[in-house]
Amino acid sequence: MMGTVSDSLPPPYGAASLAEILPAVAAHVLTAPDRAAEGARDVLGLPPSRRYVVCLVDGLGTDILHATADEAPVLAAALGTAIPLSSTHPSTTATAITTLSTGTAPGRHGIVGYSFRSAPGRLLNALTWAGGPRDPVAFQPVPTWWERLAGRGVATSAVAPEEFMGTGLTRASLRGARFVPVADERDSGTRIAQAVAASARGEASLVYVYERSLDRAGHTHGWRSPQWRQALAWVDGLVGGLRASLDPDVCLLVTGDHGMVDVPADRRIVLEDEPRLVRDVALVGGEARCRFVYTDEPERVAAAWAAVLGERALVVRGDDAIEDGWFDEVPARLRSRIGDVVAVLRQNWALTTRTVPGEARMVGMHGGATRSEMGVPLLIDPGGGSDGGTR
Repeated sequence: MMGTVSDSLPPPYGAASLAEILPAVAAHVLTAPDRAAEGARDVLGLPPSRRYVVCLVDGLGTDILHATADEAPVLAAALGTAIPLSSTHPSTTATAITTLSTGTAPGRHGIVGYSFRSAPGRLLNALTWAGGPRDPVAFQPVPTWWERLAGRGVATSAVAPEEFMGTGLTRASLRGARFVPVADERDSGTRIAQAVAASARGEASLVYVYERSLDRAGHTHGWRSPQWRQALAWVDGLVGGLRASLDPDVCLLVTGDHGMVDVPADRRIVLEDEPRLVRDVALVGGEARCRFVYTDEPERVAAAWAAVLGERALVVRGDDAIEDGWFDEVPARLRSRIGDVVAVLRQNWALTTRTVPGEARMVGMHGGATRSEMGVPLLIDPGGGSDGGTR
């Protein structure tokens, strides 16, 4: 295998990753017999409660939150006692959310990247579900914790943008949760009211709240931009309002799916401009910070990509990445989804392709394995009527 694996790879699946959040919640909201039947364990040491709200802020990385803490007093107050977690590999939304929801690593649930091979000669965009199968449940059959908890009498809800209702990714990763559509994402008051109402359902409850303005600002302007800081301040207000409105017996958990790096224009390599990068290649998936390469010649293609990219990327055969645990265990039926060659861009380099024109316009990117992309916080407010900051 070529290159040295980053300190962020493999992610600590089973110990300190996004996969541990919902099993930890389940260990508290389930009765002892149901907890044993479901194998729910709290390895994170969450405060006990019968009601939890998990707010996932798309793009909320630990490093960039530390760097901009002055814009987010509510979130910053929690950083000192936050539980450090890892995103998935790749550090991308569809993969991370499915890992959160199923409590399993990407190799097991099969949503292995932003885009990946779903069938011979076909790429699936996991966010839009373009190129995907008609039956997302068969494609991603691992039961979600929303399903498992609902089946045990816990009221599960997902407060998310209206456009996500019924989509392929929602059916693959959020099924089992009662979907609460958010019509206007800038209307924080209504969204908070929706989350509060959902948290009060049943004898025990788990609510998922998804917020994406931070990620959007980062992609368009970069996380160092005034626009990103404005988005962070708005998110901070949303979290603060949510904390103030929830009943005292509700534990609020705030996390992210990944962080972000800003990519300068002079650090963007265009795939099609390098002939050796396209030779013997059938498909290229992933995204600009982590490429999946599908080929019948993995040894030759990996060597060519390593020669062209040099220190700008870690290039390995897909089999080696799997053996090293980047995706955790990968059943044979899912092996074809992961690239025959995997290229993870280092530092703030990106490898874009003209087949996805929008990539070249992005400033902030993720998907790679830097600490800024992989590190996400778990911020905890135990409730109990405390008037202190989130902790």
